[in-house]
Amino acid sequence: MAVTESAGGLEFRGVRRVAVNGTPLAYREVGAGEPVVFVHGGVSDLRTWERQLSPVGERYRAIAYSRRYARPNDDIPPGALDPMDPHVDDLVAFLRAIGAAPAHLVGNSWGAFICLLTAIRHPDVVRSLVLEEPPLLPLVLGPGIRPHPGVLGRSLARHPRATLAVLMFGARTFAPMAMAYRRGDTALAWQIFARGVLGADTFAGLPAQRRQQMRENASVLRAELRAGFPPLPEPAVRTVQAPALLLTGKRSPAVVRLLSGRLAELLPGVEQVQVPEASHLMHEDNAPFVNGAILRFVARRASPSEPR
Repeated sequence: MAVTESAGGLEFRGVRRVAVNGTPLAYREVGAGEPVVFVHGGVSDLRTWERQLSPVGERYRAIAYSRRYARPNDDIPPGALDPMDPHVDDLVAFLRAIGAAPAHLVGNSWGAFICLLTAIRHPDVVRSLVLEEPPLLPLVLGPGIRPHPGVLGRSLARHPRATLAVLMFGARTFAPMAMAYRRGDTALAWQIFARGVLGADTFAGLPAQRRQQMRENASVLRAELRAGFPPLPEPAVRTVQAPALLLTGKRSPAVVRLLSGRLAELLPGVEQVQVPEASHLMHEDNAPFVNGAILRFVARRASPSEPR
């Protein structure tokens, strides 16, 4: 698969493209050695990892790509859905297309969920996992777009705090978002979402440049939510063999921290680190701390021939 230089604004200068599964994906890479691949979350793109590429690239081959429909890639077609499964397939094909499998995967939010599913379905392309607060709502609500009463009931009995936090998040974030979309107010919808996953104070303090990145990638948000979540059976999570590090932001909303706690109970041999002075976008909020955590974790999992 041919790799080409990408056109785009100044923020995307030097970005390459590779076609996978019929769609061109933009990416940037720094350094050499074992690949460390960064997977962004919603209302975001490869720019979110700009403070990780150079520090990680000093020791490894650091790669950040924009998932399909994220800037500077083509926008999602009007009315289309955006389920997660094609993103898993894209990640696997991307790693193979650029010779980066197996890779150490670092994912934030929706991207962390994609990394986890990749480790479950395609363990051969994953060397290790660094996961920043994946939104594992299927563990509480079941797959799809509506709660499954049986799954919800079991979760409420076994994990009442996490389950109640998810239900409250739905009432305070998803319900107002749906109302905003019905009124045609897409700007309000993505702001409600960002406020819900980051916390009101963190959202209020976002720099103008970061708000612009969210605005540029907001069109896919409704398509993700309308597609719903994929199945995530607990036994499947327990099969993950890749070493895993879970990062949580000390200032993150309770719902994402509690869902990370659920994941920690299921992943064998997982490590957990709380990131100080950080919310859901912890790699942006406290990049030096997150970079150090990633480098220490990857160094323990690198091949013997790699520098430590």
